[in-house]
Amino acid sequence: MTATAEMPKNLSQPELQAAFYDLNEHDHPEGGSTMLGFWMYLMSDCLIFAMLFAAYGVLGGSFAAGPGPKDLFDLPLVALNTAMLLFSSITYGFAMLAMEKNSKGATQLWLLVTAVFGGAFLFIELYEFSHLIHEGATPMRSGFLTAFFSLVGTHGLHVTFGLIWLFTLVVQIGKKGLIPANKRRLMCLSLFWHFLDVIWIGVFTFVYLMGML
Repeated sequence: MTATAEMPKNLSQPELQAAFYDLNEHDHPEGGSTMLGFWMYLMSDCLIFAMLFAAYGVLGGSFAAGPGPKDLFDLPLVALNTAMLLFSSITYGFAMLAMEKNSKGATQLWLLVTAVFGGAFLFIELYEFSHLIHEGATPMRSGFLTAFFSLVGTHGLHVTFGLIWLFTLVVQIGKKGLIPANKRRLMCLSLFWHFLDVIWIGVFTFVYLMGML
């Protein structure tokens, strides 16, 4: 005997539909779609940086009789810049620990310390760019410099947007506290900030260290 034959014949149309289909709404974790969407964004960013790394891999040796990495890069300065970004990731971790303790003031404080290190990173990077351009090593000088400015500049642009996002969160936390929505935003920014840290380690290794060998 089939399931249809066993159904009572006096059921209404909605009751018959409910018998065949699950019409009840299912519970979804609050903010689940936000985190999923942000992971998808990070994957697309990975593709962008993968293409920039690939372009540098192809053009990194095209000096056009111009200066190369050994002529241009100041490795101690780049190492200091790398330290600034690494320290900013550590201080952001302290901000997340303060968030878990629902300490509004400590969270804001560590976010501002993170902004100081991130700002120092950008300042050193802009100084490096201005020095290179002053020496005549502009993006139009060679394929190597075009790829270098594109890769490092794109990363710096991401850090700039990250700092804007960070200051926005400091203001939002000050106004509304550590509400669930702000905690989700802090989690998303944490993923973004550490992602930029990982990308920079790749830049430091692939562009600067290997370029000096």
